[in-house]
Amino acid sequence: MTSPVPPPSSLPHRVPDLGAMVLLLAVARHGSLGRAARDVGISQPAASSRIRSMERQLGVALLDRSPRGSRLTDAGALVTDWARRVVEAAEAFDAGAQALRDRRDSRLRVAASMTIAEYLLPGWLIALRAERPGTAVSLLAGNSAAVALRLLAGEADLGFVEGLSIPEGLDGTVIAHDRLVVVVAPSHPWARRATLTPGELAEAPLILREHGSGTRQVLDAALAVHGGLARPLLELSSTTAVKGAAESGAGPCVLSELALGEELSARRLVKVPVAGVRLRRQLRAVWPAGHRPTGPARDLLSLTARDT
Repeated sequence: MTSPVPPPSSLPHRVPDLGAMVLLLAVARHGSLGRAARDVGISQPAASSRIRSMERQLGVALLDRSPRGSRLTDAGALVTDWARRVVEAAEAFDAGAQALRDRRDSRLRVAASMTIAEYLLPGWLIALRAERPGTAVSLLAGNSAAVALRLLAGEADLGFVEGLSIPEGLDGTVIAHDRLVVVVAPSHPWARRATLTPGELAEAPLILREHGSGTRQVLDAALAVHGGLARPLLELSSTTAVKGAAESGAGPCVLSELALGEELSARRLVKVPVAGVRLRRQLRAVWPAGHRPTGPARDLLSLTARDT
């Protein structure tokens, strides 16, 4: 019957650490403790102390020391041979790990809700390219619910959402704040209103983003206590489409202030204040729970924090 293999936790008290093995190989190569110490970047006293500690740990003498230098004992030569195999294996392990890191760092898959994808991400990705020119970035734009699904399916490395909370199964952090505003074409009757009441907004047929979008989630929650949203006039899946319909005079819409700068400046759309309702929201970076972003995803997350 063969003896059971000892668990890895029993190895450290009788196997020298990797640094000591590297030092022993340097002594064998140079025939001098002093030159070996310089080779590995430590002082000679520290090198001598490390070799003595290694000898005590193994219970055998490794070096014969003399004024002419340090020579391996027979046991030392055998241990050096074993150490060489361990160090070579460690170098192969490190090279393999570096290859995995290089493969990870060669691409970044980002999933983002529409507003963030259109109005915030371009600047962050330009900054990321300056820091990581070798990283290929792919962007998947969709509503916040779709972003969460892509992350949970392993189809994206980092996501950005606009909803009320962090979707289930994900961790995240707030990266920015945003405000939803009501806008209409200049010809619409509301364009001449000083303010609207929440009830008026809730009762009006609106041009809305689809269910699952962060914009729709915030608006649904804000107007729930005022009777909820009326049946939509139109329900569209992109911010650009919603803006286009509102500009045509079809009806009012509610969108992120981030998405309306050009239209408001050119007065193609007019902002209509709403009293007594909170339409602010948090924009978040999200990732699968328990898996904090690494590599390019970590760097992109850092850029969003720098920008807020």
